[in-house]
Amino acid sequence: MKHDADLNRSIQKIIDAYGCEQSNLIAIMQEIQGEYKYLSEEALTLVAEKLGISTAKVYSVATFYENFSLEAKGRHIIKVCAGTACHVRKSQPIYDAIREYLGLTGKKKTSADGMFTLETVACLGACGLAPVMTIDGEVHAKMTPEAALELLERMRKEEGV
Repeated sequence: MKHDADLNRSIQKIIDAYGCEQSNLIAIMQEIQGEYKYLSEEALTLVAEKLGISTAKVYSVATFYENFSLEAKGRHIIKVCAGTACHVRKSQPIYDAIREYLGLTGKKKTSADGMFTLETVACLGACGLAPVMTIDGEVHAKMTPEAALELLERMRKEEGV
């Protein structure tokens, strides 16, 4: 299998830093995702080859843990809380408005321009501020669909998009 030379070198460097040990599979995958924002099919195949384990095992680890992503994420990660307090205070219309604004359909989570990825989370631990969403880890409290869209518009303008 032919691999992109830069990706190959980068992944080999990460694997070497962990002593090329199968027991470090999760740490290796975390570091690759940290660098590339997701785990591509090519990256997972390389890890399997370099560690001498099956691609199926690498994929099973990648799909078991919720923090691993097999698809490219946007530059900004939006997380809308779907916990009880947020749900009761109408977080779903916020999610729906953002989804429509980003033009997301089906299982698609990332905007076509690659700027935003929209996700839901079970709880952000800020129930007193509900409904809550985060953008790149920054908490935005007592949100409304309108406020959420204004925030995204402001970000687009700041980045010249």
